[in-house]
Amino acid sequence: MPTPQERAQLQVQSERVVVAAVRIPDSTFDHRDPFGEIKALAEQAGATVVGELSQRLERPVGATYMGSGKVAELKGICEATNADTIIFDHDLSPKQISNIEKETGKKVVDRSELILDIFASRASTVEAQLQVEIAQLAYTYPRLKAMWDHLERLVGRGGVGGIGTRGPGEQQLEIDRRLVQKRRLALEGELAIIQARKRREVAARKREHFTVGIVGYTNAGKSTLFNTLTAGGAYADDRLFATLVTRTRDWDLGGGLSVLLSDTVGFVRDIPTHLVASFKATLEEATHADVLLIILDVSDPAAEIQFKTVNRVLDELFEELAKSTHDEDRFWEPPPRVVLLNKVDKLKDNSELLVWQKKLPGSIAISALPDSQSRLSMGHDELVTFVRTAALGDIEELDVTLPLSDSRTITIIEKQAEVLDRTYDGPNVTLRARIGRRQLARLRSAGARIEAATTDGKRVPIESAREETTRPRWATKDV
Repeated sequence: MPTPQERAQLQVQSERVVVAAVRIPDSTFDHRDPFGEIKALAEQAGATVVGELSQRLERPVGATYMGSGKVAELKGICEATNADTIIFDHDLSPKQISNIEKETGKKVVDRSELILDIFASRASTVEAQLQVEIAQLAYTYPRLKAMWDHLERLVGRGGVGGIGTRGPGEQQLEIDRRLVQKRRLALEGELAIIQARKRREVAARKREHFTVGIVGYTNAGKSTLFNTLTAGGAYADDRLFATLVTRTRDWDLGGGLSVLLSDTVGFVRDIPTHLVASFKATLEEATHADVLLIILDVSDPAAEIQFKTVNRVLDELFEELAKSTHDEDRFWEPPPRVVLLNKVDKLKDNSELLVWQKKLPGSIAISALPDSQSRLSMGHDELVTFVRTAALGDIEELDVTLPLSDSRTITIIEKQAEVLDRTYDGPNVTLRARIGRRQLARLRSAGARIEAATTDGKRVPIESAREETTRPRWATKDV
């Protein structure tokens, strides 16, 4: 059985590993390649996968998750392949980890530990490093007991320890838990300061710019798309969790219109709940975007599972945001989403694409890799048209009235619309401009006091920037 010191070393870099799983009736995994994702995760952590073992059960075994016979078989595979570590494709309790390690004599790592290890190796900014460490502490805290075998009293009743040390004593476990809690609270304080500053930056950008967020499963092509559409220089690689921080850059749509495009961290199936909580700030740009581009790798056999995972995580985040919105004057609603069917050039034939387009009406088929003109190889014009329409709405000639004191909003309209005339009336100015109602609605939702009318004096309602026409028809349907 691994020593406590070995158990505390969760990294699997350069280790030979066997992957294992118990498949119960409600398990979510790709039946065509059951170990595909966990093997890819292990390899991204630097391990070498040398074996695999699965078992189908109605419910997990309490003590060791899989049956005793399978645990013995697992031990045999490890010995035959000279494996150092066993990685399970699901979470285990501390007791289950301890029992399996005792039976096999190998270090056992569950899915959450593996993902945390990958995130730790990818974290390059202070914010990401804080988030990872908080997530690691949240994971470790309830498991401390299983990691220690020296739970005797430090001094103990009647122990000899000198003046000031006699007394009931304290378990090492209690000390460790207190240290973990203290460290976690300190890190959360540091992170809260960074996140508050980031929220202010996001709010300021939203007032002046139309924002677009790219979201999707890890390794779906988000950073490649981001780099093709902008001069962002995001790190793009054919590996899981290549991006851990949100990058935001200008995306020039032509005709004098540009929007802000954000690249975000990728989702993954069964991502640890404490990791999702820690990385909510990383998704701040996406959850507050005006439009979300969900990029889906349709060439991946597990694309359907990945799509459901992304939408489930987004729905959970949006539900929490809706509950936390207490501003009675404004009603927060999730941004419209459009699915980008990526890597269609890798499909065997067009029939597979037609199946996806039937499942997801309104989706756009693309190839995120750039062509010779630094555009999307496929679907560029359709995507630009969608975002332009979402940003502007139908362009009309309107009289827009607002206070002269609101110089910031006046400047935004001057930059983003074609101003034809100006009329001054006391403390107000009326700009006759060719502008979209959604532009006006976005400015109003950001706090600007705007009134609009047609050129013949008929008042124009600008109550909602997100009209039903922008809502995806697949959003409420099971794909």
